[in-house]
Amino acid sequence: FCVYEMKIDGEICSLDKRGRPQFKNLMFRRGNPPCFFAFDLLTCDGKDLRTERLMDRKQELRRLLARSPATSPLKYTEYIDGCGMALFQRVCELDLEGIVAKQKSAPYVAEREQSTWFKILNRGYSQKDGREELFERERHSEPVAGWHSCVLACVELEG
Repeated sequence: FCVYEMKIDGEICSLDKRGRPQFKNLMFRRGNPPCFFAFDLLTCDGKDLRTERLMDRKQELRRLLARSPATSPLKYTEYIDGCGMALFQRVCELDLEGIVAKQKSAPYVAEREQSTWFKILNRGYSQKDGREELFERERHSEPVAGWHSCVLACVELEG
């Protein structure tokens, strides 16, 4: 096994039997074990990748995670190029939380004011009912530049 030390931007999630996120299961530690959906690779073995293009960082993240066992709780998050309106409409139909729009050539910027990505929330998302403070740090009528969270993860990859 090769061991890599990585800082990854992503989100922890508990999926039901149909593969749909269930926030209440995560909150109350019920259901399937949680998994971590990896969006972006910030560092790898001490090398800071945040100034690299998003697509280059995602390509490296995909390469590294492709070597992990299928049973690993660490999952690579695919991107969809274009079709943002259709994707968001489908997300709303499926009662999912929302989408994140990012510039493919952008570096990773942690400061919200300088961020190049936007979290676009489904206002009708049923799982936030009564729990809005857990889903949104601030309420805005327009998309707000990135809510970044970095998680340090050490992963064993087959090698």
